[in-house]
Amino acid sequence: MQKLKLTVLNDNIAGRWCHAEHGLSFLVEADRRILFDTSSSDLIGYNAQILNIDLQQIDTIVLSHGHDDHTGGLILFEGQRLVCHPDTFLKRYRKSNGTSLGIPWTEAEIGERFDIQTSREPIQLSEQIYFLGEIPRMTSFESQKTAFRKADGTDDFVMDDSGLAVITPKGLVVISGCAHSGICNMTAHAMKVTGIDKVYAVIGGFHLQNDDETTQTTIEWMKSREVEQFIPSHCSSFSAQTAIYRSFRFLPVKSGNIIEFQ
Repeated sequence: MQKLKLTVLNDNIAGRWCHAEHGLSFLVEADRRILFDTSSSDLIGYNAQILNIDLQQIDTIVLSHGHDDHTGGLILFEGQRLVCHPDTFLKRYRKSNGTSLGIPWTEAEIGERFDIQTSREPIQLSEQIYFLGEIPRMTSFESQKTAFRKADGTDDFVMDDSGLAVITPKGLVVISGCAHSGICNMTAHAMKVTGIDKVYAVIGGFHLQNDDETTQTTIEWMKSREVEQFIPSHCSSFSAQTAIYRSFRFLPVKSGNIIEFQ
């Protein structure tokens, strides 16, 4: 079994050499290489050059969900296998001001450039790496409200939100783009999909907005499962990250970071 190497092609905070924008993109390397999300723009092309990574050598891209801050970098690619939930291509809008935040292209346009594989069910991408598919909403404290709506005006609970689970010698590593589905829901689903109860690390956007009851309940949930590393980034607010830090002494995630899970 190979160790997991995660290279932060972009997160909201710039590293010493790499630039940053609002968005997320991780290069995931275990028994195969997978690009997880592409951030908001072509910025990851610049950061990849700094990190000496040839993006054209990547043959599989996984999208966590269909928001523009995770899909804009697709403009750099063509011909890859693109794995995502079928709702990824929905038109969606912010309730607050009506602005669009969906993927910048239609499904037909994306279909002309990529080999699209959509699935609500989990997909085993390699011996170690799983795409989790649609996440069951099981907890009582996550995904109870939404700031988004669909084109028909109904609430958009981002049912396409998904993640990756990677099997490592120390247990599962769960990788999230935004966790609109709830990071505890995602982690529990990863355990069920892989059949592995030991979760070593959870990393990515957690969509925790405040140091509130939801955040505190999430922290206690992770502690009760004996998760060793709980590492927030991207859409996790400063106050939520501060609360998490009190229990999980993580290093801040920055563009250009290389994180290895042995």
